[in-house]
Amino acid sequence: MIRPVFAAVSAFALVACATSPQPSPEKLPMANHTQQVVELLKSIETGDSKPIAYINPDKYVQHNLAVADGLPGLRALFQALPKGSTKVNTVRVFQDGDYVFAHTEYDFFGPKIGFDIFRFEDGKIVEHWDNLQETAAKPSPSGHTMIDGPTAATDLDKTEANKALMQTYMDDLLQGRRDKFASYFDGNNYIQHSPLVADNLTGLFAGLRALAQQGLAVKYDRVHKVLGEGNFVLVVAEGSFGGRPSSYYDFYRIRNGKIAEHWDTIEPIPPRTEWKNSNGKFGFSQ
Repeated sequence: MIRPVFAAVSAFALVACATSPQPSPEKLPMANHTQQVVELLKSIETGDSKPIAYINPDKYVQHNLAVADGLPGLRALFQALPKGSTKVNTVRVFQDGDYVFAHTEYDFFGPKIGFDIFRFEDGKIVEHWDNLQETAAKPSPSGHTMIDGPTAATDLDKTEANKALMQTYMDDLLQGRRDKFASYFDGNNYIQHSPLVADNLTGLFAGLRALAQQGLAVKYDRVHKVLGEGNFVLVVAEGSFGGRPSSYYDFYRIRNGKIAEHWDTIEPIPPRTEWKNSNGKFGFSQ
């Protein structure tokens, strides 16, 4: 379980935002949105004040429930993070329209893996979602970490087809159409980065059974967003893990119309009485 103050850090405790002046947009170098997100995330580690200018100061909707809304929430959060205590390594970053999503290795009060989603509007970041999980102490049964593997998107012309594939897959999952699952995979070939589950379909099913036997049943209730670029697709869903309300971020690599690889993070959703903003964990506009 990630305690609220720790989970809050990926809501961007930008070290200088509380005290340093912000550069005017006219003085910023030209950069695409994916590069801006990488710089913004890295500034959590470096304290660089420039990337704060990528955020709209008048409209910043925060979906990390441990952080208050807007830039004031970020400023308050800064005080909870000891100076020089954070490391940030963004391994993957992709763009889907107004959304940029990143897969990042964090180290603050211990190592964590996180997905962050940003929405841009008129060239500025106006909304943020994230999902964090403690990094596993050892590789998966098949020797994979939670974040290794391919990083560059290919098959850019297949973005919409791959997103549609994963939406259909999730629809079948939610409806319990188990007889269709095998058709989404290339035989038994499947690389799994979830730390307690082995590769291949046999490993997936065995891992899910083992978790359920430990009282950690995986249950999906609703898909909130599907984002993608090329052969990579991120599915944001709501459900429960071991009976506790949870947010699932499942990240897939698609090859030739089949699921080839999977990464994920699972984060508990705190009770509403503990929320520091009223935006909810999801709240995506469709």
